[in-house]
Amino acid sequence: MKPATTPRRPFFSSGPCAKRPGWSLDALDGALLGRSHRAKNAKARIRQVIDDSREILGLPEGYVCGIVPASDTGAIEMAMWSLLGARGLDICAWESFGSAWITDVVKQLKLEDVTRHEADYGKLPDLSAINFDNDVVFTYNGTTSGVRVPNLDWIPQDHDGLVLCDATSAVFAMDLDYSKLDVITWSWQKVMGGEAAHGMIALSPRAIERLETYSPPWPLPKIFRMSKGGKLIQGIFEGATINTVSMLCVEDAVDGLEWARSIGGLPALLARSEANLQAVAQWAEKNDWIDFLAEDPATRSCTSICLKIVDPWYQGLSHEEQAAKAKELVKRLESENIAYDFGSYRDAPPGIRIWGGATVDAEDTAALLPWLDWAFAQIKAEG
Repeated sequence: MKPATTPRRPFFSSGPCAKRPGWSLDALDGALLGRSHRAKNAKARIRQVIDDSREILGLPEGYVCGIVPASDTGAIEMAMWSLLGARGLDICAWESFGSAWITDVVKQLKLEDVTRHEADYGKLPDLSAINFDNDVVFTYNGTTSGVRVPNLDWIPQDHDGLVLCDATSAVFAMDLDYSKLDVITWSWQKVMGGEAAHGMIALSPRAIERLETYSPPWPLPKIFRMSKGGKLIQGIFEGATINTVSMLCVEDAVDGLEWARSIGGLPALLARSEANLQAVAQWAEKNDWIDFLAEDPATRSCTSICLKIVDPWYQGLSHEEQAAKAKELVKRLESENIAYDFGSYRDAPPGIRIWGGATVDAEDTAALLPWLDWAFAQIKAEG
């Protein structure tokens, strides 16, 4: 029998993610459409996104924050292209995007002094083995594996190298000690439910110093340049973006940040994400057909909640059959309009990925879970 309760908002995509509760197109009525992003009032609106983001996140004194092209991918790549090469590099990967950054530094930047710290899906590498005399690149939360670092205790407060953190599915949902990070990157489309194609980057004073004193040996395209003539391009961090932004998306980002402030700021955002994780954890504990992909409960993501099917019947299938059955489960609930876009990432083990960021109501997550039981039982009965 089908469950009686359904999610009010069936949006569980890991990007672009669910809009904030109560969102409608009316929220964009004030968008400065048809205006230049260099106009005074448009620039002020862009600056509002920067200032509100810095304030809500609580970035340390002296850090700068700016809007950059190409979502989080653009942000982390502009940081790597601009900053790496001055020292050796330790780089971490335990899922798809971390592996992509390894490809960047090895095959594109062709750095030679690189130490890789890698782990399979569901695990973290040995973080105690990282050499902080080198620069360090890591992803705070593995969006495709559902494995996050539980804290930043493994990073010394004083370190000689720079620490670059891809935090796109962590900021606004997890409690980061930003003082230990020199570069933090994220995008609007994740925890705050904004629109795609716009990234954000925050730089520590040490990262700024590197930008002003180091010139990498490779060409830098315009959209990666954050310094000129040995000086930081301050305008990028004051609302004068590198390229043209969408003022419609800017207005949407302003709306999301105003909503965040209205519900209590960062503590409320963190609590909303953790509530989604707890709803899934309590359900998974009672069901023997499903489990977290993250092997250590302390590393379970509260945003990209990745689950694996562990039922003996399912485990007895070939990898291709497992992938097909997992996709069928997703398709079945999408056809019922119960949940959209919650399948595992294409490079990850077959399974389920439920987005639990702050814009998702825990009540909707809880309403989804009995439907997963129903769909799996149907598929298993059909063989």
